[in-house]
This record gives sequence, C-alpha cells and structure tokens, in this order.
Amino acid sequence: MQLDLPFADDSSAPAFAASRLRRDKPADHSSSAPIDVKNLAPTRDSAIAPIRVRPLAPTSVKDLAPTSDSSLASTSVRNLAPTSVRDLAPTRVSPIAPTANGSIYFVRHRRARRYLLRVEHDGRVRVTIPRGGSKREADAFVRRHTDWVARQRERLTPPAVGAAERTALRQRAREDLPARLLEIAAALGLTVTGVSIRNQRTRWGSCGRDGKISLNWRLVLMPPAVRDYVLIHELMHLRRLDHSPAYWKLVAAACPGYREARQWLRIHGPALR
Repeated sequence: MQLDLPFADDSSAPAFAASRLRRDKPADHSSSAPIDVKNLAPTRDSAIAPIRVRPLAPTSVKDLAPTSDSSLASTSVRNLAPTSVRDLAPTRVSPIAPTANGSIYFVRHRRARRYLLRVEHDGRVRVTIPRGGSKREADAFVRRHTDWVARQRERLTPPAVGAAERTALRQRAREDLPARLLEIAAALGLTVTGVSIRNQRTRWGSCGRDGKISLNWRLVLMPPAVRDYVLIHELMHLRRLDHSPAYWKLVAAACPGYREARQWLRIHGPALR
C-alpha cells in the first residue's frame, strides 16, 4: 500500500532549523554573566533546601479569674470592707411653740411645686414638701417664717363656744343672716325664694334649683367680709349651679376680695365647726 504523503527533502533540515532558531531567538546584547541556578535562595515553595522555621515561644497565658460558671481554679477574692453608714444628724427643731397636738408636721405632695406652710385651727403647722424636696430644707423654710406663723396663730378663732352661748348665737343667726342675704340679693338683682338656718357640719351654705338657700349658723362667728363672701357664693348659684370658670367670674365681679375670704376659711374654718 502506498500512502500519498507529501515529499519532504531532509537534506537541508539542519540548516533550516538553525536559521529558524537564529530568527526566533532575540538578539542578546547583554554582557552579564550567566545565572547560576544552584546559588538561588530557595523560596518557601521550593523543594531544594527546606526553610528552617524557628519555633515560636509559647505564649504565657495568665490565669483568668473564674466567673460563676467557670470551672477554672478560683482566685483569691479580697473581702471588701463593709461600708460605714453614718447616722444622719437630726434636723434642728423649728422654734415654734408647741401645741397640745404637736407643733409641726410634714406632708409630701408629688404635685406641689414649692414648700408651703399652713397653720391649722388647733395651732399646728402643716409643711408641704414638694417632689424632690427634703425635710431638712422644709425645716429651714419653717425657721425663716416663724414670725408669719406667730401672727397666724394670734388670729386663730377661739375654740367652740358652750351650749348656752351656742343657743344664743343660733338665735342671732336666724335674725341677722336672712336679712343680710336678702339685702345683697336685692343689690345684685337676684330673687331668693326662701332662707333657712341650719347646723351643717360640712358646708357653710347651699343653694337649690328652686331658689332656696340654706346657711350655716356659724357664719355669725366670721368676720363680716368672710360672711358676705359665703352669702354671695350661694347667691351666684342662682345664676350658675356649678363651679366652672364662668361661675368664678361671677363671684369675682360681685366680691372682688373673695380669694382672701377663701383663704381665711381654709385656715380658720375648721375651728368653727
């Protein structure tokens, strides 16, 4: 069998190969010395000479203080010295004359914005401590107002009257209070359908929808200005049966000094009951 192969002349192969080598090989114009492969420093990936790895010095791990869940050896825990609690020095007692029920007492009120003083009907002093205040500051507040407290105590109404005098006072109330009420009502253009004098324990007076007004006989024990305020207070209910801002505007128009009268009642009223 004869294969149809292309004819190749090998007679000029070496010369052709040499010429191709000369053509493919770039010209070397360098005059440097040949590289000695054996003297190259081995790299980490080289298998020629293994790199000498210096073992690292072991890390010194300090013993950690164990926690409550730790299984490590417990450390020596130094006991803390107990806190020395110093007894607070008592505050100075306010220089207020004592009464039968005690001279002063303190009340904390979370809505109060400042320290407040009030003299009760029995002479005791009530001190209101605001939120964030202290008893020490409250006591100092009282000491700064001892003169005011003394004046308020001097103005206290005498204690309740005896039975015989009480009867006389109630009779006086039946005579004086209705006449004064009708006098003020006429001046204000109001009509009262009826007046009664009672022994009320919690009210100074009341007004019904039918125009009838009831008054406490103890009004005759009050200063005239305070008594007239109570009468006007009840008369204004003939116009408004509430205590709304509109109602208080009516009271202020008829009795400009009503705030002072209300303050007197808050301070001295309990002693009259």
